[in-house]
Amino acid sequence: MPFRKTNILNHTQTKRPFLTQTQNENKQTLIRPKKKNVSKTETPLKFVPLGGLEEIGRNCSFFEYKNEIVLIDAGLQFPEEETPGIDYIIPNVSYLREKKENIVGLILTHAHYDHIGAIPYIIDDLGNPPIYATPLTKAIVLKRQEDFPNSPKLNIVEIKNGDHLKISEYFEASFFGVPHTVPESTGVVLHTPIGNIVHFSDFRIDYDEKGKPQGLDEFKKVGQMGVHTLMVDSTNAEKEGYTLSEKIVAKNLEEIFKKSEGRIIVATFSSLLDRIAQIINIAEKLGRKVTFSGYSMKANVSIAQNLGYIKTKPGTIIALEDIHKYKDNKILILSTGAQGEPNASLMRIINGEHRLIQIKKGDTVVLSSSVIPGNERSVQNVKDNLARQGAIVYHSDLVDIHSSGHAPKEDQKLVMNLIKPKFVVPIHGYYFMRAANALNAIEAGIPKENVFLMDNGQVAELYKNKFIISEETIPAFYVMVDGLGIGDVEEVVLRDRRNLAKEGMLVLIATIDKRSGQLLKSPDIISRGFIYLRENQPLLEEIRKKIRGIIARLHGQDYGSDYLKTLMREQISNFLYHKTRRRPIVIPVVIEI
Repeated sequence: MPFRKTNILNHTQTKRPFLTQTQNENKQTLIRPKKKNVSKTETPLKFVPLGGLEEIGRNCSFFEYKNEIVLIDAGLQFPEEETPGIDYIIPNVSYLREKKENIVGLILTHAHYDHIGAIPYIIDDLGNPPIYATPLTKAIVLKRQEDFPNSPKLNIVEIKNGDHLKISEYFEASFFGVPHTVPESTGVVLHTPIGNIVHFSDFRIDYDEKGKPQGLDEFKKVGQMGVHTLMVDSTNAEKEGYTLSEKIVAKNLEEIFKKSEGRIIVATFSSLLDRIAQIINIAEKLGRKVTFSGYSMKANVSIAQNLGYIKTKPGTIIALEDIHKYKDNKILILSTGAQGEPNASLMRIINGEHRLIQIKKGDTVVLSSSVIPGNERSVQNVKDNLARQGAIVYHSDLVDIHSSGHAPKEDQKLVMNLIKPKFVVPIHGYYFMRAANALNAIEAGIPKENVFLMDNGQVAELYKNKFIISEETIPAFYVMVDGLGIGDVEEVVLRDRRNLAKEGMLVLIATIDKRSGQLLKSPDIISRGFIYLRENQPLLEEIRKKIRGIIARLHGQDYGSDYLKTLMREQISNFLYHKTRRRPIVIPVVIEI
């Protein structure tokens, strides 16, 4: 179903269906000004989001001026209910593939996979341009590249917050520190011929225990540069209030740890390195040894240690294999899997599949992360299974043990007041999140005609004094990674997978005499996920009777096996629907002897 064009102040939004190519048409906008009073000689700066504006993840966008293109981020999205069997979803770079000689740089804002995870899959299509990243982001990107030995060697230019560099003839970039949940998160001021474009990526405001905001000087400095357009994170834009102080989170975690009499297992994202460092410090204070479970957790902590972001006393960190050498009340395990991911460490522990750790009665399990939209059921199952095995479970709905890396409403307005942009484009989030942030911008004093809602694949033309969403669109539909295949799983394949999950399948096997065209034996039937064969013999006999009738009607005719399979598929499918009101996938097999 295509999108309707709506105004943010008067709209009704229905649930977005699975992304398809047709959804690059009829995109929604806050305001779509008509093209007027624009000099024919003035070249626009084009802005195009390829992901992150209709989902959580897959963050990627680019700016194009004349013959130069700069990208910001190249993230992946984790699969949804509507994408069964898919490993990842990545940005569609078909437009950029045709212009890869024009790409002058890829800027990475921070080390979360929804901003860097697609690099191994798309970097070759982009022509392997220079990548601009801070040391931590660079190290995590390079660590991941080890899993892709056939990917080209990356050309990473190391930058740090406070740097200003010339990328190309038309683009320069200034980098400034942005508070988030991973060190070295950076905001970007892209200096272009039409003005300064500010891209925050993910951000929040840090507060002390007394509620005083920290680090606002960076935002003030950016505002003093003069900002044409602000692209602003919208994930928590509809949430009231201010960011929870990490000092309060640390205090609450320490209180939980103090009263825990057995082992402590803390599940969180392996990329929440600031939180991980905080937890290790508390463990040291309370005399607990720390160990890690989960490949990405161990890898990221090792990188952060090497760069000095995580510092520990000698003997604090122990090997997972050595936990049996210590009493339970002296152990803290940091694990991946707070979202209930089936292959993550926590789920293997819960299912009894972990080789070294099983849940014991009296274990304290802390889920120190927010629930990503769509993972509610998985996280509920995690809590339920932990409780059944005797664990004491804490999560952020009970006590403040997680502070989001995404700014809520009042922080959004505070930053917009400091930046003072001419135009605002809410990014990073579902439509309802970005719509909420559009209202935040208006409340912050940005004229409503200067606040724009875009969707993936739309093309905006930026002039010195204008922001126009053009009628042009480029491909931005899902590209799916499934095993070794990239982009080879189309909508028709996913539709079959969804049908298999809902309705099951029926295999019909007809063995035919090649000369006479007659059945040599009764048709064989195999059912998976449709009916239980032993309890549905009358239905099976009716199906066999139908197959015999189809073949008998063709007797004496010159037909091919493909024609027979088509008849079997169509007629048996219709018969099953009338009998059961279900549509299993019917797979006919014709064996000619």
